[in-house]
Amino acid sequence: MTQQVSSQSSLQPSPQWEQQSAMSRFLLVFAALSGAVTVSLGAFAAHGLKAQLSPYLLGVFETGVQYQAWHTLAMLGCVILSRILGSKQVLYAALFFAVGILFFSGSLYALALTGIKWFGPITPMGGVCFIIGWVALAVAAWRSA
Repeated sequence: MTQQVSSQSSLQPSPQWEQQSAMSRFLLVFAALSGAVTVSLGAFAAHGLKAQLSPYLLGVFETGVQYQAWHTLAMLGCVILSRILGSKQVLYAALFFAVGILFFSGSLYALALTGIKWFGPITPMGGVCFIIGWVALAVAAWRSA
């Protein structure tokens, strides 16, 4: 006995998803590229920078890589959750994670590679973006329940 598959599958995007698709697509592409950059920079730190930087600056660089890795995964999770929950608010959390990666990790990379100290004050702005992203995710989860 065979069943016919209806043209209206449960995998069809919801109307909310269609409205969010441009933003979610951008965030998915950003996260995918961020993942590739994270792996590349981690390898660069381990193999290319070890002999070039002081242990302190190498640690600064590696901290940037670690935070970028975790928040890249968080962005991917947010894009998936936005589909499940039909929530654009979850995408705002991912957007804050993206900005946090640029400011936090980016400033740490710049500081470690150049030694220019004025990159240091940019780092906390990225940290605040990370915190806002996590709070936005919590609020979106609370509202969806």
